[in-house]
Amino acid sequence: MLAALAAGTLAGCSNGSSNASSPAAQSNEEAAERAEEAASKREEAAELTKDREELAEIEAKKREEASEANAKKREQAAVTAAKKREQAAKRELRKRVKEAEANVKKREAAAQARAKKREEAARARAKKGEEAARTQAKKREAAAHAQAKRHEREAREKHPAKTSAETAPAPATTPTTTPAPTTPTTTPAQ
Repeated sequence: MLAALAAGTLAGCSNGSSNASSPAAQSNEEAAERAEEAASKREEAAELTKDREELAEIEAKKREEASEANAKKREQAAVTAAKKREQAAKRELRKRVKEAEANVKKREAAAQARAKKREEAARARAKKGEEAARTQAKKREAAAHAQAKRHEREAREKHPAKTSAETAPAPATTPTTTPAPTTPTTTPAQ
């Protein structure tokens, strides 16, 4: 701009002798035009630079906003994935707990079955023992009975049985006296 003013002042001074200095005036006008063009080019360049900076700021803001949006999306995806993993872990835990409970029930049932079998076996052994004891008792009783019969038979053989008249009690009548036998008395010879 200073160049344009300087050119304008020079042009104003040289107006008085327009014929003599017309080539010089022309060169001054050309210089002023060039200076104006250069100034306008500098202004355009400055505006262009300013526009580029504003555009860069806008693009930076857009990139930052996009980055924040992507970060939010990633965070939401991570939260969703974490929730899914947590739910899957809970399902797996419930499944394992159910399996463990089922295994405990199976073991308890097996233990009860073994206990019942042992109890039944003990009952069977006890019953068998009782039957064996009864059988032994019957055998001993039969043997004792047989021995008693044998003793009775032996006693009968040793002491023959008396007839029923001999074993019958005497009648309750008055006793009769039986005469005493008379035996001759002989004196012995001397």
